[in-house]
Amino acid sequence: MTLTADELEEISKVVREALARKPDFLLTVGGLGPTYDDKTLQGVSEALGKPLKLHPEALRMVEEKVRWMAEQGVLRKPWVTPEREKMATLPEGSKPLSNPVGTAPGVLIRKDETVLICLPGVPSEMKAIFSLHVAGLMAERSNLKYAEGSLLVEGIPEPDLSPTIDEAVKRFPSAYIKSHPKGEEATSKIELHVSTFAEKLEEAEGKIGEVIGWLEAEAKRLGGNVKRLG
Repeated sequence: MTLTADELEEISKVVREALARKPDFLLTVGGLGPTYDDKTLQGVSEALGKPLKLHPEALRMVEEKVRWMAEQGVLRKPWVTPEREKMATLPEGSKPLSNPVGTAPGVLIRKDETVLICLPGVPSEMKAIFSLHVAGLMAERSNLKYAEGSLLVEGIPEPDLSPTIDEAVKRFPSAYIKSHPKGEEATSKIELHVSTFAEKLEEAEGKIGEVIGWLEAEAKRLGGNVKRLG
């Protein structure tokens, strides 16, 4: 792991040096936001020799999140400002990775045999994008097998469901469990996403079934309506 300052030259130098080692994956964390000191993508652009361009799909992701935040009363300016547009300006050839928690998309770029992935620095956003988009890719390149599953829980406010999630994390340490609120507290809808790795696919799927089953039973015990997704 290498820590860098918010300096363009240092970021691009570190990325070039890491790519020269030809890793399967190279992850950067932080520096994807709208402010002047968020320079990760500019540094990656210089390291790869690929220009920054406004990405239509990334812009759509930002627009949708801005619109949703405006509907929740979080934003006073419910439009895409130049600063927000910056979060959708990616190195040429990039693929944006949807961010279910925040605004800035993650970014995936392939350089020869290396998959370079840029994640936001906010821990909840980083973990959500990693679980949703990155974990499966890593599993494909390793000897480990990956499995995931989701539940939609309605009728239980997130603060009331949090102790159950905390207990699940303790009971099932090999599983990663993430909650994604889908509505306001009064009409609560929460998606619970569970993922894990194991040496055999059957083992990974069995663990997912065990965790999902436990969460489903506990949510119903609390009076929630539960639906398995996927």
